[in-house]
Amino acid sequence: MNEMQLKFLSRSENEVFARNVVAAFALPLSPTLSELSDVKTAVSEAVTNCIVHGYRGGEGWVTLACKTEGAWLHIEISDSGSGIDDISKALTPFYTSLPEEERSGMGFTIMQTFMSDFSVQSEKGKGTTVRMSKQFGAKAEGDAR
Repeated sequence: MNEMQLKFLSRSENEVFARNVVAAFALPLSPTLSELSDVKTAVSEAVTNCIVHGYRGGEGWVTLACKTEGAWLHIEISDSGSGIDDISKALTPFYTSLPEEERSGMGFTIMQTFMSDFSVQSEKGKGTTVRMSKQFGAKAEGDAR
């Protein structure tokens, strides 16, 4: 088991930083390129949500925590931003709270699709936490994801 935690400002340039940090942290688990790409994409979506929706153009802190456990990578990404009014609505594909910015509304759907496990908790005015896990080698072991 290994763990790490990182805190960075909600600036768009830090999205690439976060995805690369998680990819580097996951390397000892010997992920395939496809698995690593899935994780990087999910992390990008989660961090972008913090920046765009959590802080809505303002600046705040994003916290990224990772833990490895066997063949599993567990990721937690959180902000202390605006929070989500209705999580079930936000989880609906193509729903966006910012239609004027031409957002696709697919961030949570992408995270759910690319990761083995996914959950989101949020409190209005206090922030949002996304928890995602990926099991590496799952397809080789017969997992039908």
